[in-house]
Amino acid sequence: MRHIGNIKKFGIPVVVALNAFASDTQAEQDVIKSASMEAGAFSVQVSNHHALGGAGALDLAGAVQQACSSPEKDFKFLYPLDLPIKSKIWTIAKEIYHASDVKYSEEAEKKIELYTKQGFDKLPMCMAKTQYSFSDNAKLKGAPTDFTISVDDVRASVGAGFLFPILGKMPTIPGLPTRPCFFDIDIDTETGDIVGLS
Repeated sequence: MRHIGNIKKFGIPVVVALNAFASDTQAEQDVIKSASMEAGAFSVQVSNHHALGGAGALDLAGAVQQACSSPEKDFKFLYPLDLPIKSKIWTIAKEIYHASDVKYSEEAEKKIELYTKQGFDKLPMCMAKTQYSFSDNAKLKGAPTDFTISVDDVRASVGAGFLFPILGKMPTIPGLPTRPCFFDIDIDTETGDIVGLS
């Protein structure tokens, strides 16, 4: 329900994909469909793509297409882009996560100051945090409220057009090198050994 409410704050219709499993009962699916529609979903579609391939997602695709054409859509950011970085982070923490406070590490404070001086403070935020909770604590399940979010770092993806605060101890995938490693992998034709993997 929280996810549906959050997405609606952006002014777009919400399509819920209900990933069906063989062990699901019709009653379970009906409860999820009903609750999702009551929460304001535009559509709820059972999706069997993992069992049936593309054919199992046709209804879902049709619902997404309808939502994209809906007069209900009026996308907007959650905050004005000209707000300061911390104000944007606070808006997301309060409105999306339902946090009551945000704390910043020394590193995050330095980065915010740097990005502001560089003129990147007008970029939107893309928060990086655990997928297991609305908080930065993977053990805080459900839809918690009144907790403190910790911003450990803030990184810039200027080319992609956003800043991404890192909430809590969140591992990130390292960037790829400019020269892919596969250029150095080959087969030694004399021995048949693969070289360049170390």
